[in-house]
Amino acid sequence: MLGRLRPLVASLAVAALVPMITGAAATTAAAERVIKDEVTLKVGPGGVTHARETIVYEFGGTRELKRTFVTRTHDSVTRDRVYKVENLRATSPDGGPTTVSTSTSGTRTTVKVSAPGKLTGRKTVVLEYDVRGITTPLGNAEELRWTALGGWKVPMDAARVTVDGGTMIRNINCFAGPLEGAIGCTQFFTDHSRTRGEFRQDQMLADEYVTVVVGLPAGTTKGRPIYERRHTVATAFSVNGITGSALAGLLLLLLGGVIALYLLRGRDARVVAQKAAEGDHAPLAGSEFEPPDGVRPGQIGTLIDEQADVIDVTATIVDLAVRGYLLIEEEDREVTGRLDWELQRLERPSDDLLPYERLLLDSLFSASDGTPRAAVKLSALGGTFANDLAKVRSAMYDDVVTQGWFARRPDTVRSRWTIAGFVLTGLGVLGTIALALFTDLALVGLAVIIAGAALAYGGQYMPAKTARGATVLAHTIGFRAFLERGEIPQDELAARQRIALFSRFLPYAVVFDLVPKWAKTVENAGERAKGADNLYWYEGPAEWDLAKFAESMRTFTLTTSGSISQSRGL
Repeated sequence: MLGRLRPLVASLAVAALVPMITGAAATTAAAERVIKDEVTLKVGPGGVTHARETIVYEFGGTRELKRTFVTRTHDSVTRDRVYKVENLRATSPDGGPTTVSTSTSGTRTTVKVSAPGKLTGRKTVVLEYDVRGITTPLGNAEELRWTALGGWKVPMDAARVTVDGGTMIRNINCFAGPLEGAIGCTQFFTDHSRTRGEFRQDQMLADEYVTVVVGLPAGTTKGRPIYERRHTVATAFSVNGITGSALAGLLLLLLGGVIALYLLRGRDARVVAQKAAEGDHAPLAGSEFEPPDGVRPGQIGTLIDEQADVIDVTATIVDLAVRGYLLIEEEDREVTGRLDWELQRLERPSDDLLPYERLLLDSLFSASDGTPRAAVKLSALGGTFANDLAKVRSAMYDDVVTQGWFARRPDTVRSRWTIAGFVLTGLGVLGTIALALFTDLALVGLAVIIAGAALAYGGQYMPAKTARGATVLAHTIGFRAFLERGEIPQDELAARQRIALFSRFLPYAVVFDLVPKWAKTVENAGERAKGADNLYWYEGPAEWDLAKFAESMRTFTLTTSGSISQSRGL
């Protein structure tokens, strides 16, 4: 029976010992502390101070000790004061750790002294190092201020600092505890020769420090504080030689761009001013009515603003009707219940049409499957004509180049400059972020952003007319002045001729947004053909006459522009 109980008793004994062993180990680790830390500082020329620090450390099963130095303080928004801890080495007379390594994070530098294996009990470690940047000239004195002790993660029983000034010390002071505190040390004094300052502090907690202050005669060490520029948002966007040059270069670049645009646009303005009056009269030649230089409405619209707009395409549709290629018939809203128009293709050869006009006419009267159709409702173009519209507008750009009014397509020129500007702006944004994070040159990136934005914006004005294009533009501007006056010679032209003149120039009034004013020239023409239709190319519903034409045409142009540009939704 006794033999059977022996294993059970042994197990209980082991179980009872395990918590005791674990607790003992925990107690040992918890008892890890600095028994004593003594530092001797010897001030040398240039303020370089040699430190010899003797540490008696109670190990509890760890293999290293860590001591933190305050090596950076914020002197101002853009500047830090830096303290250099250099030439670190460690020795131990009793087998303590001696391998030294350092790491810096923010304002702290951590010195780690480690051993190959775990250590227990008290060990002595002797650290030696040099400190630079701890002396400051202050009028007729020099001040040595240094956080000489502390920065441990464990409590410290006793601390002592000795400062050997090498000359008569004028005054001393000492602070202990948290860095931001101003509580005096336990004891501080000078020796009988007044060349050495003694500072003592007992019972310090973890993360507490001892800061010593020693006043020396002026010029004792000739040491100077070390300052470094702190990298912040303020410094990242500061003006210096490089960023100033970049901004000056940007200014010159923008100025050069303005000058280039002035030279290009100024030429256009000079030609326009010289030639505009030539078109400021009714372009009548016998019974023929032609605008200056025989320019078509769509061409004028593209020439004026350098863009083939939807309204230019709408004006071309009206022009094709006036010239007898199609008929526009307004449906009777009272009958159909809605406002709509039907475009009917007329039998007429298209040999004298410009490429973009022929493309537009064929697109209007082609079904979605490509088969030709004789007529189409304006409402039926909505959602189906958008792709054809893009082709027509592209052909209009090609036309102004073919006419010799532009050296290159205006839309291509704008796109190239705009894309280049967006790319440069994007690179500037990325560059600004990178420069702001790592350097003080962020203004260089900002200058690139501004240059890119200016390039993208200025690209809208980069298409330049040739001298021939500027001359044609001048004539069309004069022609616009004629249309704006809305005057048709009443005595020289019969009513039917005035209606013909009105019809011929109406597409140009559409481009210039002068339909209401131009329509007034024939609202009282007195010609009443069969029904109530006074125009050979436009048929209105019953009880419609020219007095209502201005409103009909305004609505027609708006509806047409909306229908041909509408994309089909999914």
